[in-house]
Amino acid sequence: MVTIAEGVEFDTVAREWRCKWSADAEKASLVAAQKAITEIIAQVKAIDGVKSVQRVVCGGCLDFKIITSLSADKFGAWEENAFAPEVDFLSTLKGIDGISAVETQTFTLMPM
Repeated sequence: MVTIAEGVEFDTVAREWRCKWSADAEKASLVAAQKAITEIIAQVKAIDGVKSVQRVVCGGCLDFKIITSLSADKFGAWEENAFAPEVDFLSTLKGIDGISAVETQTFTLMPM
């Protein structure tokens, strides 16, 4: 367990890959983004320390997010490896017509 401040602890660190998709062309960019993560999901799940991989899709704000959660003690090794396969996945997203605002974020998680 890691303590950020008094009473603020965590045991999980997550990396989020996110983008906006377009509803144009029968939501073709969303379909392509899903295909892109499907192609690498086994690789992501095989990362040492992975607790879960979640996909978030919001039809209202057009968000597509992949959240990979790892044990806090294993996260550093993934970070040292540049969060592989992050660079390739984000590059694929950026190449999809209708995808915009490709971003990443790291945050901690803790059950309450």
